[in-house]
Amino acid sequence: MIRTGSWLRWWLALSIWLVSSLCLAQTPDAGGAQEWYAADSLNRGLGPVPDAVKLRTPREAMRTFRNLADQDDFAAAAHILNLADLSPAEQRERGAALARELAAIFQRGKSIRLSGLSGRQDAATEDPTGKSPYAGEPRRDIELASLEADGDTYDIRLGRYRVGNADPVWLITPESVAAIPALYHEYGPAAFERHIPERLKTSFGPLRIWEWIAIPLVLLAVALIGKGVYRLIEVVTRWLPTGAPSIFAKQIRGPVALIVMSLLTQALLDYVVSFSAVATTTLRVVLIAILAWGIGAVGLRLVDTMMLKMTRRLAGQIDDSKPRDERKLLTTLYAVRRIIILILVTAVSIYVLGQVQLFETLGLSLLASASVLAVLVGVAGQAVLGNILSSFQLSLAKPIRVGDLVMFEGQWAYVEGIFYTHIRLRLWNERRLIVPVTYFASKAFENLSSKSTKEYRSLVLTLHLSADIAILRDKFLEFAKAEENVIEHHKLLCCVTDQTGPAQTVTCYLMTVDPLSGWTAEVSIREKLLAFIRDEHPEWWPRDVVVLSHRDIARGHTSGEAGEPAP
Repeated sequence: MIRTGSWLRWWLALSIWLVSSLCLAQTPDAGGAQEWYAADSLNRGLGPVPDAVKLRTPREAMRTFRNLADQDDFAAAAHILNLADLSPAEQRERGAALARELAAIFQRGKSIRLSGLSGRQDAATEDPTGKSPYAGEPRRDIELASLEADGDTYDIRLGRYRVGNADPVWLITPESVAAIPALYHEYGPAAFERHIPERLKTSFGPLRIWEWIAIPLVLLAVALIGKGVYRLIEVVTRWLPTGAPSIFAKQIRGPVALIVMSLLTQALLDYVVSFSAVATTTLRVVLIAILAWGIGAVGLRLVDTMMLKMTRRLAGQIDDSKPRDERKLLTTLYAVRRIIILILVTAVSIYVLGQVQLFETLGLSLLASASVLAVLVGVAGQAVLGNILSSFQLSLAKPIRVGDLVMFEGQWAYVEGIFYTHIRLRLWNERRLIVPVTYFASKAFENLSSKSTKEYRSLVLTLHLSADIAILRDKFLEFAKAEENVIEHHKLLCCVTDQTGPAQTVTCYLMTVDPLSGWTAEVSIREKLLAFIRDEHPEWWPRDVVVLSHRDIARGHTSGEAGEPAP
């Protein structure tokens, strides 16, 4: 039994060792198959690889291609293309031309940042933070660019190839080489560039010399055309009937001019002139943003014109004399306008980001910095965001409505408009006040139109004690009932409310339809009462009574006899 157990243990140990040896022996082959593409030969038709061509790493390969393209040595640059799909004769014939076309594609369609390419032979991603799930893994192909041509998307990739036991090299993949003609047709130089002198085609900074001259001229020409469109819409506006059509046409002059300028510049870039990738990419991003903003502005102007027409038809002039339902509708329209603006801004932003492919280029970096950006925006735009949120709060709760009469810092003011960050008030003297929305959302204020526009007003008269209050009361009732804006006559009241020395204070109360009409009725009745007292009972005016003693009288006579002025 003992010998049998020992034999079994030795047999198990030997089996485990054999399996481990086989696995270890197979690991290099499996790893090698993942780290490069095996090839029988590379570019036999191009001849020996020049010493200037370095292909050990992706960064080294693309740096070599850039340097050779700058020297116009496209015969050597062709060695960086994997021309496996071409015969040796075709490789000799077309290799340099394909390299020249690829250089033009990189220059005009997509500029390659060498610092973004790996400097390792296996192109493994280095991530000191350890957050990337692919950190440290070798790669056998990487993407350099993704470009669109004729509605199709083409990828330009670098692949790692090995012939026999030679060192692996990085080359442009055959699939990418096959896409060069289509991409060159889309991003290649325009026909007019054949007539540009060669000395102007040399690079000066990020652009070529002729581009530094052509770009300002193109922008100037487009600006002049935009100005012409602006003037043309002005002329058309004069022919339109007054009202909403003319107002709308006048408001869209600027946005339409920008839309035409953006479309025209885009057409020039697509069919007439082709600039370098830096200039083209920058111009396209700006043009997309301008086009999206112009379309959104036209849509917003259309909404504003419709709201203006509805406002004039439903409520006319904005004040609290209109029915409450109409003022509530105006407030709702302003809320709808803000929602439309928010939707337009969001849609335009998403469209612009989608067109410039920021979601793809930023990737995880955008997500990683989102929290920091949110904090910065929250701190920097706290006041603006607070006003926007308060604006929506006022729109939902409606403590004030468009047309309401409010008391702001001791002055009557009508709410003329509720916007994102501010409220526009029209004072009684036709001045306008712009007040932050947070004022009405965080402070107590008096809304004279909250429940009803009616107001109980009072006028005060100071009269002598001899004034007959019964006669004055009758006159007040007569004058008050004659006023159109005085209502609820059973609440009219006139009584003595105070007495000081020889004078008494008489207060008259009246109910009016609204504060402004009440003020007008109050001053009218006061004038009529004062005119009645002046004409009929002037003795009712308050006067001072001076009591003189006999000594004062005698002293006055004595001073008069002596020729001295009496005191």
